[in-house]
Amino acid sequence: MKKHIFLLAASTACAAPAFAQNSVTLYGLIDEGLNYTNNVQGGHNYELASGDVQGSRWGLKGTEDLGNGLKAVFQLENGFDVNSGRLGQSSRMFGRQAFVGLSSDAGTVTLGRQYDAVVDYLAPTTANGNWGGSLLSHPFDNDNTDNSFRVNNTIKYASPDYAGFQFGGTYSFSNGTGFSNNRQYSLGGQYQNGGLLVAAAYLQANNPGVTQGGAIATDDANFASSRLRIFGGGINYTFGPATAGFVYTNTNISNPTSSAYLTSADSLFPTTGPLAGATLNALKFQNFEVNGKYQLTPALYVGAQYVYTVEHYESTLGGVKPKIHTFGLMVDYNLSKRTDVYIQGAFQKVAGDSTGSSLDHAFIPGTDDVSSTSKQAVARVGIRHKF
Repeated sequence: MKKHIFLLAASTACAAPAFAQNSVTLYGLIDEGLNYTNNVQGGHNYELASGDVQGSRWGLKGTEDLGNGLKAVFQLENGFDVNSGRLGQSSRMFGRQAFVGLSSDAGTVTLGRQYDAVVDYLAPTTANGNWGGSLLSHPFDNDNTDNSFRVNNTIKYASPDYAGFQFGGTYSFSNGTGFSNNRQYSLGGQYQNGGLLVAAAYLQANNPGVTQGGAIATDDANFASSRLRIFGGGINYTFGPATAGFVYTNTNISNPTSSAYLTSADSLFPTTGPLAGATLNALKFQNFEVNGKYQLTPALYVGAQYVYTVEHYESTLGGVKPKIHTFGLMVDYNLSKRTDVYIQGAFQKVAGDSTGSSLDHAFIPGTDDVSSTSKQAVARVGIRHKF
């Protein structure tokens, strides 16, 4: 299909002026698997789940040569659930990405719904943002390295490659009467030389999730709050068939009111213990991740990850610091260049101080329910096909 569409676009370009070289590509990915999750409402759950390693999607992307080194670029990317056929990203037609822009030797500027600099530059150094997906993401994907939310109304700049160094940033408008109400900006950079990859990024969002039409929409935000700040750095080094990595991220969520990961039966606010009835002033997460991947054969790899998270839960009646331990493992085998099968496992344990809220219970993103205890384990067998 991709070849046919490219040939059609090429034949169309032949009828245009000589300088116009156009291309449009249809592409996609289907990720489907069977999950087992324990400690769900006192029992366990078996379910078919779509898009845990990579979100199932299809899209169109293309370029038009405008001459003198300048190109027009666009991308429209839809997310969907394989099991129901429903649109993903809260039923958006092109919820993953939708943008248009211009590209030249000086870089690329695009406008629309896009990824932020944390996703573009820092996430590839993590296990979840590279090969592991949602089940291996940090608690509640608090740093967005698993791309829980996209940013609307966004102008993005991405630099060309300067001897292995690339950088870029985003600015997202509130599109409302309050200029700073639900706006976002981010900056990031990445340096690659041989087997070395080093990256860093920063993001700030004012009032994310408080308006549906803002930079981070109400149905998109992993946490609705008065302010979200994320910064971090990561390093990966590949030597022969092995890759090892370390990542640190720091997330500060001021005055959080809700989380997209929690149902109406769950609450961020303390209902038991010494903090019961308190107002939650801030949630802070420090994530320390060690990850590794080993290519056993050209078709087979095994990856592992450990994340130590310190949660700072700050309320009007005092603060506590729970500790969260997350382990992940994945084995992947390529049946062809476009199709692979895999096995994943994840385990999480919440330890230390009690908040008196639903955050005392383990929760692995990619599952449907908060654990009924401080522990949760998930196992997945899946297949992924790219076209």
